[in-house]
Amino acid sequence: MQLQLLPSGILNMKINLKDNTVIGFLIGLLAPSIGILGFYYFNFTSYELNAFLDLSVKEKLLSPLLSLCCVINLGIFYLYIHFDHLLSARGVILATFLYGFIIVLLKFLL
Repeated sequence: MQLQLLPSGILNMKINLKDNTVIGFLIGLLAPSIGILGFYYFNFTSYELNAFLDLSVKEKLLSPLLSLCCVINLGIFYLYIHFDHLLSARGVILATFLYGFIIVLLKFLL
């Protein structure tokens, strides 16, 4: 984030959308969710989405499914590292840690 003082005395904030921790965090949260929706679309279209999620919780399949879908974040992380967007890569790692915490809760509490 860059701050500039305009001639009128107003501060102008420029946010770099390419390398931003919040953007990386949101992409890191969204990518595994899209992976789960893709898994549902290709394998369980005969069920409704709510029935699929209920079945996966009941059969204790949601935590392994989330674990597999978090692998998508690995590719996104390496792309951000390759293009030197380190703050966005940090956001992806934070989202992956949040998913890890959710996976542990699902595995041991449900």
